[in-house]
Amino acid sequence: MIERILTNAHIITLNPAQPHARALAIGGGRILALGDDDEIRALASPGTIIENMEGRPIIPGLTDAHIHWEGVAHSLADVDVFEVPSKDEALRRVAERVQRTPPGEWIVGHGWSQAYWADQSFPTAADLDAVAPQHPVYLSAKSGHAAWVNSAALRAAGLSANTPDPPGGSLHRDASGRLTGLLLEAPAMNLVWDRIPPRTPEQTANLMAEAQRQAWAAGLTCIHDFDDPSCLVALQLLRERGELGLRVVKNINDPYIEHAHALGIRWGFGDEWLRIGGLKIFADGALGPRTAHMIAPYEGEPDNYGIVVTDKEQMHELVSRASAAGLPSTIHAIGDRAVHDVLDVYEAVRQEEAARGISPQARRHRIEHVQLIHPDDAGRLGALQIIASMQPIHATSDYEMAERYWGERTRMSYNWRLQLEAGAVLAFGSDSPVEPFEPLKGIYAAVTRRRPDGSPGPDGWYPELRLDLDTTLRAFTQGPAYAAGMERDLGMLAPGFLADLVVLDRDLYAIPPDEILETQVLGTMLGGEWRWRAGG
Repeated sequence: MIERILTNAHIITLNPAQPHARALAIGGGRILALGDDDEIRALASPGTIIENMEGRPIIPGLTDAHIHWEGVAHSLADVDVFEVPSKDEALRRVAERVQRTPPGEWIVGHGWSQAYWADQSFPTAADLDAVAPQHPVYLSAKSGHAAWVNSAALRAAGLSANTPDPPGGSLHRDASGRLTGLLLEAPAMNLVWDRIPPRTPEQTANLMAEAQRQAWAAGLTCIHDFDDPSCLVALQLLRERGELGLRVVKNINDPYIEHAHALGIRWGFGDEWLRIGGLKIFADGALGPRTAHMIAPYEGEPDNYGIVVTDKEQMHELVSRASAAGLPSTIHAIGDRAVHDVLDVYEAVRQEEAARGISPQARRHRIEHVQLIHPDDAGRLGALQIIASMQPIHATSDYEMAERYWGERTRMSYNWRLQLEAGAVLAFGSDSPVEPFEPLKGIYAAVTRRRPDGSPGPDGWYPELRLDLDTTLRAFTQGPAYAAGMERDLGMLAPGFLADLVVLDRDLYAIPPDEILETQVLGTMLGGEWRWRAGG
């Protein structure tokens, strides 16, 4: 039965067999037909809802292929220090939260980066001690690969100058060996994070419900999540309550992979709303704290090659076993040495898979970020059929840091065009809460390589690496659908596909790139139901 018909629309289907339509019919949560107004209207029955879209453009629902959804949800309740322009402003916001928080309770926040501050030096525990002497404070960096804590937090975690660095992490120390309050990479960060009383699943689910509404308003209909199992618990609660309104591909972080293996969980387990993705591994750190693993040292830091979070041998063992158990892998790699090592691992595992008769389509391995690649490795993702999961907004956000710490190597950084031309599938996302999750901001970054303020100039950063709009839209729709094994359900508007779509106030194909950021989402539909309408 046809339940709903949208007419008088400018439908951009992304379907090569039918690129445009004026109307579409929906039933059972899926698109049943597309065509002109008269032929689709003729399909209506007495109970069909017919809506006039007043000529508005409609595109397929947009996917964020890399997001930390629990982190996004929690950020709604935490101290907001995202991209604050100075350390003093971060401290002011912490001090304000102190005034309404009982002594002894934790204060948590996210989003600072010393790169935005005048002196660009790392902050210290003493800085926080001055405004929060009676509250343990934990502020994660914008990158998610460092944390700034105060003395009370260090004491709560039992950390001192005598505490050794955990494998894959670093407790930053001053010249005398004392802890500074800076924690680098998850193994070190977790020494404090694990002492913070967690929110209940119900609290997290409620915050997710609010974040979900913000996602709809931005045009998001699907996300690929990379947070821990507590995120999955909250998502299941939302599903049980009938409130899950985003399609979620849930990846499994490697500390929990033994549980997945024991249960026999395979890629694609679940349904069209909540399903399993792959095994998530961290190969290295990030650019901001200079922990991304490098072939040559950072500019001006001759002894700093970054941090190896998971060594090559261990990575191979994890990926090989996961592949044999029916799970692809998705590996965080930012530095050129990390990317190289991950590619070596994937090359070896592809050989194992071929020997077992497993095709690359059956194990859709990914590299997350691919922020810097060595020229010798330029074509390897495409050759190995590895998905390049990248975040265009990282390029425009990071370019000054990249030039400062990577120098001339930046010509090979954030190079999604290189991956595309080498034959790799692009799957675009945001890495939120590291960056805003609004996909229109990511689309703008990909086609202009400029920040919203126009910097670094009218042509953008390395303008030859810009993408056209059509390619970019497909990287926010069809690329993620393929990565999730959902290419027959998502990524285009065609008969049989899920009725996930976005209504815009202007045609992205008909406007200059500068107008992309001015474009408004007027409506977001999932499964044939309006989840969000502007003004309603």
